[in-house]
Amino acid sequence: MEELVIEAGRSEAHYWRDLWRFRELFGFLAWRDILVRYKQTAIGVSWALIRPLLTVLVGTGIFGSLAQLPADGVPYAMMVCAGTLPWYFFSSALTESASSLVGNANLISKIYFPRLILPMSAVVVAFVDFAISLVILAGLMLWYGVVPTWRLLALPVLTLLAFVSAMGPGLLFTALNVKYRDFRYIIPFVVQFGLFISPVFYSTTAIEQRFGEGGRLICAINPVVGIIDGFRWAICGTTEIHWKSFLFSICLSLVFLVAAVRYFRRMEKSFADVI
Repeated sequence: MEELVIEAGRSEAHYWRDLWRFRELFGFLAWRDILVRYKQTAIGVSWALIRPLLTVLVGTGIFGSLAQLPADGVPYAMMVCAGTLPWYFFSSALTESASSLVGNANLISKIYFPRLILPMSAVVVAFVDFAISLVILAGLMLWYGVVPTWRLLALPVLTLLAFVSAMGPGLLFTALNVKYRDFRYIIPFVVQFGLFISPVFYSTTAIEQRFGEGGRLICAINPVVGIIDGFRWAICGTTEIHWKSFLFSICLSLVFLVAAVRYFRRMEKSFADVI
């Protein structure tokens, strides 16, 4: 039988160790959210394919056919798909994690566990949708006859970096959403606006041609830009990556994650009281 020890200051001293101790709770919450996500839906997990597929089709029709935007030497639909999949992972992770604490208010007010588990488990749900949506990418590669290169081996690393990029804003909005419920209205607007300021339907090469290298670096302030560029480099094969803006975007995401974790930890003590 395990012994429960109540010790002053223990939560601070052993917080990160407690994350490991509560790993089973993390797994349970992630699995529960995955099951609940498509419960009582007519087409189930197909929604994970429909949303990004419609975005690819609409983007290709409007921006590819009508606007004639450049595609860096690859089929425009491939370029849009390589940008859409990481974007939807980022936006879903941000949306799901932001509402994770409010959605588990009863659990937070009753027992102790590291609250960081809740937004982390929500990001896992977004990752499952992302993994399913890779079917769209595989289908487009077959349709256009795009042969995978060695760069595709970097996809797991880029997916891990996408986790990092999503967790920073996710933790910040999670903590703010507990104290200021206005953020449940702000977050959908941020996601919708972010789709157009992120290079989903256009390439960052076009930005550099128009505004120079400085414009590309300014664009890289957006945490998802480096991830989208990395995915296109790995998937499209012929697209070259601008390493300076890529590393700049990733470093900013890491700094943002550290700052967001510190803010989340500082606000965590009051979650049970205000939620």
